[in-house]
Amino acid sequence: MSRLPAPDRASLDPAAQAVWDRIAAGARGGVGGPFTALIRSPELCSRVEQLGVFIRYECSVPMRLRELAILCVGQHWRADYEWFAHAQIAAQQGVPAAVIAAVGAGAERIPFDAPADAAVVGFTRALLRTGRVPEAEYAAAQALLGDRGTVELTGLVGYYSLLAMQLNTFEVAPPPTVPIPWR
Repeated sequence: MSRLPAPDRASLDPAAQAVWDRIAAGARGGVGGPFTALIRSPELCSRVEQLGVFIRYECSVPMRLRELAILCVGQHWRADYEWFAHAQIAAQQGVPAAVIAAVGAGAERIPFDAPADAAVVGFTRALLRTGRVPEAEYAAAQALLGDRGTVELTGLVGYYSLLAMQLNTFEVAPPPTVPIPWR
């Protein structure tokens, strides 16, 4: 159960209602997940959500690879809701079920069928685990994504880490029937 009650638009102050309305009318189509906590700070929520629009929907990293990186972030932080929200999208983007399961389990050996997947997972995991990216992982990401994409992938890891921390701090949970690999 969440540490904060589910927000009700009508009970929010006008600034939060304006942010709520913008989010609900945008690409997300509603206020959910980490935004149910963030809406308590309308200015922070607004800025985080706008960064998220770029990171999730507009950055140069291909969507399949974005979703795979998000799964790595969710697994690293054990963010149940983040996993719930993105595992199904990763599958829809063609990430094999065996890869999703291995990432969720934190496995060191992942049965990749695409070198791009391996490059993104290697980069993302290194950054999350050590706060740095070794030369081999950096070179693989750079060769795949170029300067712009590597910068944006790094931003994605930071953005989804921020969301994971919100989700975990305020105990925003997925539906109870959703399987979470680390539980």
